[in-house]
Amino acid sequence: MRRRSGGQPVGRSPAPELPAASTAPLTAGPPDRLAAPDADRVNVLLVDDQPANLLALEAMLQGLGQNLVQAGSGREALKWLLTHDAAVVLLDVKMPDMDGFETATLIRERDKSRHTPIIFLTAADRTQTEAVRGYAVGAVDYLVKPVVPEFVRSKVAVFVELARKSELLRRQARLLQESEQAARELAEARAELVRDLEHKNRELESFSYAVSHDLRAPLRRIESFARAVQESQSERLDDHGRRYLDRVREASGQMLQLIDDVLYLSRVTRAETREQEVDLSSLVSLLLDRMGEAEPGRTVEIRVRPGITVTGDGQLLRIAIENLLENAWKFTGQQPAARIEFGMTHLSGEPTYFVRDNGAGFDMAYADRLFGPFQRLHLATEFPGSGIGLATVQRIIHRHGGRVWAEGSPGQGATFHFTIGRVRP
Repeated sequence: MRRRSGGQPVGRSPAPELPAASTAPLTAGPPDRLAAPDADRVNVLLVDDQPANLLALEAMLQGLGQNLVQAGSGREALKWLLTHDAAVVLLDVKMPDMDGFETATLIRERDKSRHTPIIFLTAADRTQTEAVRGYAVGAVDYLVKPVVPEFVRSKVAVFVELARKSELLRRQARLLQESEQAARELAEARAELVRDLEHKNRELESFSYAVSHDLRAPLRRIESFARAVQESQSERLDDHGRRYLDRVREASGQMLQLIDDVLYLSRVTRAETREQEVDLSSLVSLLLDRMGEAEPGRTVEIRVRPGITVTGDGQLLRIAIENLLENAWKFTGQQPAARIEFGMTHLSGEPTYFVRDNGAGFDMAYADRLFGPFQRLHLATEFPGSGIGLATVQRIIHRHGGRVWAEGSPGQGATFHFTIGRVRP
């Protein structure tokens, strides 16, 4: 077998003589790689027992830039086709031992080469009978030598292009199949994650139930017995004893409040969401009015930019805004001229909302602790609270595809910024 890639000649050794009954598959090496990768080329098989004819065919077809493979006999061609594909076979009719018609018949009997195009070339038989015989064994054309080179080249080019497009379609089908398999695997993995998440949610529900009932009950008993001792044995207790009982009741109350806060944070995280239009400006004004009614003795300057609306879950956003405003209201409590502002700006082209106050502020070195559950930057004796409010805000904003961050300085107030994307179920 002689093989040429892109029309460049390589050496050819005589094909070994094969026994007529031999069916052992013989392997042939891959086509030579030159300028273009083999994946972008197709094989054109030239079969003729005359080297001069093979060279002439090469000269006609080398401009196509494909892999030109030479076979000096029908058996050599059949051997090569066992392990390779050809875009088209140019097959001489008159060859010793096995002629072109017999070779074509055997090519057609193999599943691998059943549909390979075959063009017969002959100089001896010019009768219509031979041409009909050629078409009968599956030829796509029957050419009589001498042939016009441009005519042969144009015919081969059609089959070359067809083979390349067929290979492209096979690759695309394979990629599509791989993509579909990957999609199925991804869907199965996602379904497994959903099942795992549902299982964990059920475990969380069970834990919440245990927290709600199993922990609350003993704490309530502690608080009840401490109150009973305080009421029934007050005259027998000295100041130290009464103070100790006060501490017990206070600690029990704090623990109950922490349990409530943990359950509240859990409910916010797992609550179902619903998109709707939310008027943040009206919501802020309403909440601040109610805070003012609860503490009529305070004077707070309120600035609310009107007309700010977003799309999100109204209930969750109300909880987030209320926590931010309560935070500002609490930390401006010691300011003689307190000020709370709600507005909107654009950062990097994205609408960004903010709640600003002139209260106690905080050290930016500890800003990363602000949104952690039960994280506090001020003493509870100065500003009461469990440290769950900002953690709740962060989870709600994250569920809306947004982000939240804060800026501040000690004694100069704080500004909480947040963005809102789309509600995440």
